[in-house]
Amino acid sequence: MAEAEIATKAPESDAAAPVQEPVIPGDTPAQTGPTMGEHSEHCVSDRPAPHGQSATGEIIQINDTDVYISKPADYPHAQARFLLLLTGGTGVHSTNNQIQADKFASEGFLVAMPDIFNKDPAPTSSTFDVEQSDSFLDTIKLKVAETAKSFQIDMWLARHTEEKVLPILHRVIDGCREKYADAIKHGDGIYAVGYCIGGRYILLLGSDSQAVAQKPADEEAGQLKKGPSIKVGALAHGASVTPDDFKGLKIPISLVCVEDDPLFPEHVRTFGEDACPGDLEHEFGLPGVPHVVCHFAFAFE
Repeated sequence: MAEAEIATKAPESDAAAPVQEPVIPGDTPAQTGPTMGEHSEHCVSDRPAPHGQSATGEIIQINDTDVYISKPADYPHAQARFLLLLTGGTGVHSTNNQIQADKFASEGFLVAMPDIFNKDPAPTSSTFDVEQSDSFLDTIKLKVAETAKSFQIDMWLARHTEEKVLPILHRVIDGCREKYADAIKHGDGIYAVGYCIGGRYILLLGSDSQAVAQKPADEEAGQLKKGPSIKVGALAHGASVTPDDFKGLKIPISLVCVEDDPLFPEHVRTFGEDACPGDLEHEFGLPGVPHVVCHFAFAFE
């Protein structure tokens, strides 16, 4: 499963250029800026779907959560392994993300892509639509639009903390263990892939303890789910990852990072490398390329 079509960059970027393109002229570099609102456009803004392509799966409800399901063409007559796919801010209803799920399905995986943002994807519209111009007024308008969008994304991120997202994931995983038990059994567990914001939750699901819900005031603290929820994980250009997210990691993991990335800075990456136990299979890829052309290659053995 290491062909270029499946070892891909972020799904939102696939719509912008063919996978074979090594560089996209004039595109944006890795995320820049000091705040959480400076998430790369490729993580929080959707783009037109590739010409002539459309999604082939379906959205169903699993434990009250929308989940996009994509299956291999020969399933269930032929066995498939189960893959949990976690998106960036564009969410489960993005056609690009759905097409990405279909690509994994074409490689023999039964793919479940849950709505981890609970019908509240990242705000993607700019306040102004200003073409490039040397006009001072247009420059001011563009800066105002960028600031407004950054603030909107900050507010959106504040609504989607791990205390909100992890319970959604645990409910979906529990439902999938029942509904797709054959695929999970065939793969001897759940495989998981995450992009951008969804990438952080690969680390959390691979930990030996995870918060399962916000605690009611009359209950004792410390509600935790013991043991990792997934068998193996991979993430590409993860966003908002902290050093603590590597603590307790118990699964084989593959990460692809980019240089000079304030949302996955060097000190977080090096902490992760040091934190992984010597007997835990892991790899960190650091191609020195812009965020948008950061290819994500991995193989599930």
